[in-house]
Amino acid sequence: MLELIVNVHDNERIDDLQYKGLKLIQKKDGFRFGVDAVLLANFADVKKGDAVIDLGTGTGIIAVLLAGKTQAKAITGLEIQPEVAEMASRSVKLNELEDRVSIVCGDIKDSLNSFGPSSFNVVVSNPPYMERERGLVNPSDTKAISRHEILCTLEDVVKNASKLLVPGGQLAMVHRPDRLVDIVWHMRKYGIEPKYLRFVHPSPYRKPNLLLIKGTRGGKPQLKMMDPLYVYDENGNYSDEINKIYCRDNSDGNTNASD
Repeated sequence: MLELIVNVHDNERIDDLQYKGLKLIQKKDGFRFGVDAVLLANFADVKKGDAVIDLGTGTGIIAVLLAGKTQAKAITGLEIQPEVAEMASRSVKLNELEDRVSIVCGDIKDSLNSFGPSSFNVVVSNPPYMERERGLVNPSDTKAISRHEILCTLEDVVKNASKLLVPGGQLAMVHRPDRLVDIVWHMRKYGIEPKYLRFVHPSPYRKPNLLLIKGTRGGKPQLKMMDPLYVYDENGNYSDEINKIYCRDNSDGNTNASD
């Protein structure tokens, strides 16, 4: 079995992504992926032969899912934390994706020097949602780095995405609704025109707690509001669309969508 070939540490576990046999190594007590990463991997428009980069890849979940869901030629996951990047690299090996997916340990703010301008057709990012000044955080804590803008800001992500994208290339992000104005402002500031916006609601009649947004480098102004996405239906079961995104039968509606 592949699990015996790839080294898995005592404080780690292997999770089955329940899609094309893909698996992911994660910390037992560390930051683990949630529904937001899965939704972003489904939301991004990745065409056959595209070069894609995931800024702040973390466990590598988005890079691995994109490799399974799309015909991208090359997918790069950029992660600043060496230990996390090394773990993501082992997940790539676990899934035998080394020919299409690479994990690079590096800083988003230095990504232009690492990859060069106009190197990618698509940039995806599930960045830290919370501004650093909101609450006390430990700058050496992996969970804190994943959740708070300690090592990079929203502006860092958008600014460098604009430089990395080819003209007409796409930036796709998942974030919190309360940061929408900041997101749109930064996108326009750095030449990425917001094109599609979708709010994600826990269930009908509840306010959204996530948003998905896509923008085009050098695109013409026209923002399209997509239909809302509901994680749960009115009966408390996962919605038909969530089941479709997770590639499972509707009868399995009570299966967890995230850790």
